[in-house]
Amino acid sequence: DRFDYLVRNGFYDDTRFFRVVPGFMVQFGLSSDPKVSTQWRGAVIPDDSVKQTNARGFVTYAKAGPGSRTTQVFINFGNNGSLDPQGFAPFGEVTQGMEVVDKLYSGYGDAAPGGKGPNQTRVRNEGNEYLDREFPQLDRVLRVTVVEDEAAKP
Repeated sequence: DRFDYLVRNGFYDDTRFFRVVPGFMVQFGLSSDPKVSTQWRGAVIPDDSVKQTNARGFVTYAKAGPGSRTTQVFINFGNNGSLDPQGFAPFGEVTQGMEVVDKLYSGYGDAAPGGKGPNQTRVRNEGNEYLDREFPQLDRVLRVTVVEDEAAKP
């Protein structure tokens, strides 16, 4: 429900894939607007139980421990079953276009402080202004929409 709400309300539009770790995952979900990020920072959603593994193409909420999921999500590049016992519960799957995900710019590596990629606190506080200035090669999400599956309707 949270992801659907955020998509339908344009939250992910003009955001960046700010953390790209080859062989592991690509993460996005910090608003381009710091004011919007501030509004959502404390809006945590309860943890889900893990019902399927973090396999290639599965989409999962990022978290920093129990009860910390908000807006950030990641797409698994490979089989990341080691995340399952840590409570990372996939909620979606890339069913078309994984070859595009595989080509996302990864030159900055992991996010700071472990890598040379963007500092998430600065992304939250400064938005796209920071990313465009200091990480201009990051790929971006232009617009996210919900496409109804006509075949799945009763």
